[in-house]
Amino acid sequence: MSAPEAAAVPNPPNITQRSEESAVILTVGGVLDAGNSGELRDSITKATFDEPFGVVVDVTGLEVPNDEAWSILLSARWQFETRPEVPIVLVCGDRAAREAITHSGVARFMPVFPTEKGALKAVAKLMRRKVQRNEAKLPANLTSLRESRRLVREWLTRWSKPGLIPVALVVVNVFIENVLEHTNSEPVMRVEVEGTTATIAISDTSSAPAVRLASPPKGIDVSGLAIVDALSRAWGCVPTASGKTVWAIIGPENQL
Repeated sequence: MSAPEAAAVPNPPNITQRSEESAVILTVGGVLDAGNSGELRDSITKATFDEPFGVVVDVTGLEVPNDEAWSILLSARWQFETRPEVPIVLVCGDRAAREAITHSGVARFMPVFPTEKGALKAVAKLMRRKVQRNEAKLPANLTSLRESRRLVREWLTRWSKPGLIPVALVVVNVFIENVLEHTNSEPVMRVEVEGTTATIAISDTSSAPAVRLASPPKGIDVSGLAIVDALSRAWGCVPTASGKTVWAIIGPENQL
């Protein structure tokens, strides 16, 4: 009896690039899934280094096998090689696909528009936004817990967001604990503040996704990611070239 054949991995998406109105525009076609996403992620990452006002990614012609696969696009947003100050926006002419992109959480970091014209207007506005950010690489030991909390408190105080500190400390503690417990990584922490919200993101070198455990049939769910889910506006986990990034957004409505 012959061994079953491995499932074929789709060819990498077709990507063309041009410049318009000081933005880099990538037009993407083909099929996207986790097995062939590296070229698209790397193309978006590289585009942010061409010193554009923004990067527009037209995914109208991209085939995505399931709605969850849209989250692959976020891997470019959380690459630490990416210039985070360069806005990345999406164009998708298909309404159902735009709704799937929004539902996947991608649009929280990469707004999606039905036309290229609308996307370019958005880039001009996003370039004027005020985003404060900082990042730090922490050691792969328990001192990271104390140091991450110290830095979060220091940065949010400096950025006049003291009301976000209590929840931010809980979130970063859960994320760092998970890295130390489940990987051998030196966690890399990025904190961004825009408007009334803060995003806490922790990257590590493990490709194993951060998954919330199923709630027990009885009693209270006290797992770390259950706490993050309860305390944040949204959270997620995306693969990167070097491992993964786990992120959470908190706002003034998130209180202990």
